[in-house]
Amino acid sequence: MASIKANASKVICIGRNYADHVKELNNVRPKQPFFFLKPPSSILPPNSGPVLRPKGVTLHYEVELAVIIGKEVRDLDANDEKGAMDAIDGYCLSIDMTGRNVQDEAKKKGLPWSIAKGFDTFLPISNYIPKASIADPHKVDLYLAVNGQLRQSDSTELMIFNIYRQLADISSVMTLARGDIVLTGTPKGVGPVSVGDIMRAGIKVDGRELESIEVEVKEREGTYEFKET
Repeated sequence: MASIKANASKVICIGRNYADHVKELNNVRPKQPFFFLKPPSSILPPNSGPVLRPKGVTLHYEVELAVIIGKEVRDLDANDEKGAMDAIDGYCLSIDMTGRNVQDEAKKKGLPWSIAKGFDTFLPISNYIPKASIADPHKVDLYLAVNGQLRQSDSTELMIFNIYRQLADISSVMTLARGDIVLTGTPKGVGPVSVGDIMRAGIKVDGRELESIEVEVKEREGTYEFKET
């Protein structure tokens, strides 16, 4: 695909899909996949500048495998592994940036998370990874380091709900269109970054690195400043 950002009508994010990540944020393990949306405007393509931290926001990183949809999908059967794989065009590495204090307040008050997840630059992605480069998306290693210190490192085989189930549940609610992006969840180790920090994330298959992201955090200029809702 020529432009991952230009072709995405929506970004669907699977939440709480690694057991140890559920525990570290004191959340409840879901009985079925649940998901939320990030706007395509949050996508930060490779070499497109820094992640911008809005005023008053506690900024957290979450490294994830992203699935890029290759054709329209609706009401996919969760047991149809071939149908799910046929629907995938390719992959990329992603970092789901989150305004944690914004999210925590929203969760406490029963409000949506859109602000916490939706700022511009809050979704750094890698270059496109061809489908053929990943024989099994459930046998991929993800890592993320901050200023050279490893913070996240786990395999996608630890997902609670596999990608077939994710695509089935999403497509039972909303049609997945060609170019849409599905973030498949983050493993344990999420945490804060500050202005001046440099994040480096990578994706490996059988020990071979396929793609990486390196991006600095800078202060966001503009009118937004976090205040209690």
